[in-house]
Amino acid sequence: MTASVAALTTEVLNGEYGPAPSELNVTSAFWLHHTTRLPGADVTYRNYYVLLRVGEVFGACSFEAGELDPSYCAETSGLPLSELIADGPLPVRIAALDAYLAAVEPHHLSAQAEEVVLPAGTPDVRARARDAAVAGLLDVAEGSKVALIGVVNPLVEAITALGGTCLPCDFNLRETASGIPVSRDMAQVVDAADAVVATGMTLSNGSFDTLLTSCLQQSKPLAIYAQTGSAVARAFLGSGVTALSAEPFPFSQFSARPTSLYRYRKNGSPTP
Repeated sequence: MTASVAALTTEVLNGEYGPAPSELNVTSAFWLHHTTRLPGADVTYRNYYVLLRVGEVFGACSFEAGELDPSYCAETSGLPLSELIADGPLPVRIAALDAYLAAVEPHHLSAQAEEVVLPAGTPDVRARARDAAVAGLLDVAEGSKVALIGVVNPLVEAITALGGTCLPCDFNLRETASGIPVSRDMAQVVDAADAVVATGMTLSNGSFDTLLTSCLQQSKPLAIYAQTGSAVARAFLGSGVTALSAEPFPFSQFSARPTSLYRYRKNGSPTP
């Protein structure tokens, strides 16, 4: 049972998940700044990503503005993953760990995964399809409280449509598009919730282990929706994570054509 990101990192560096990460080199390094404002919304999402390509897969990690300079790309291509996993800035360590675990078992080849193809269309059409797929991982009873760690407005709507009460938490928003106040206190909303949904960015801001421990101690289901560290989150299925929506790069917001995400449940069976 994997207990923490630090423990997972040690296991990977010790070769417990497959080939030594020193044997896998980064072929391309990306630094991306991306903004989105969906039609009718008054919020602009500002996203920063570090991406590391290893063979056919990409490791990904979102981070806050100013946390990583784009100049890191200059010397990163060609480096072994072991060096970046052990000694990079936190977003780079997560992206490198993600790249390793995805290289060992790509999502599209995993027997545990259910592929969900998002339709071609506009950003709002694709965002709603993506967030409905995430909400489909939840067993939301009428009136149940669902903590949402990392606010995406279509996912707020999807939880509400299932009959749940959304308890949103985010460092960068004061209220959702529908006017629900957004808390900055993760512990407060988790303690009040019956179930928890969290973004993979909890990996990049260091709050993932705290969230994992809290949900385990309180026996609350924890679903992760991840562009950041989707293969990292997968390693915790059955170790506190009960369900996962994994969206590897290229992400849905970067294309108008059909793309795939992959859903997992802790028992290893595809989502029905």
